[in-house]
Amino acid sequence: MRERTAVKVARFVPGREGKSNLSFLFNGKWKYFYRAVDSNGDTIDFMLSAKRNRKAAKRFFKKALSSDHNQIPRVITVDKNPAYPPAINELKNDKILPQNVGIRQIKYLNNIIEQDHRSTKRIVNPMLGFQSFQSANKTLKGIEAMNMIKKGQVGVLNRCVLSEVNFINKLFGIAV
Repeated sequence: MRERTAVKVARFVPGREGKSNLSFLFNGKWKYFYRAVDSNGDTIDFMLSAKRNRKAAKRFFKKALSSDHNQIPRVITVDKNPAYPPAINELKNDKILPQNVGIRQIKYLNNIIEQDHRSTKRIVNPMLGFQSFQSANKTLKGIEAMNMIKKGQVGVLNRCVLSEVNFINKLFGIAV
């Protein structure tokens, strides 16, 4: 029997950036879906990773911080995973993140991000898991893209179906 689980592991502090990830079981191996949201609950970035370690955390933070629509956060709030502080410190040493950006590892300050997970969980839970990492990555990208459109985060769409199609094609790297 293939088992699929979604577990909330990161936290959010209102007024700051929060990092989150959902965990999925693929044929007995855990994979992690990292997400970052801002204080308004808007998605900053997301990434599916095979590991939940310092390198994966650093790669995700680097990706989220390099987004065009993102600002440098004052504080980054994460869960108690010991991989996050070293990853953030490496980013500070590499001068990707300013030295004055704080890190908070606080439990229970996660209402906005927990609510934001609801839409992803609602779609993924009935799927009975994913067959491969690639299919999971593409499916989760599509779910997140639709959620971003639904939340009104993509300003270039002008509520036109063609512009939504172009946005999705750009997100997935499909040449038209």
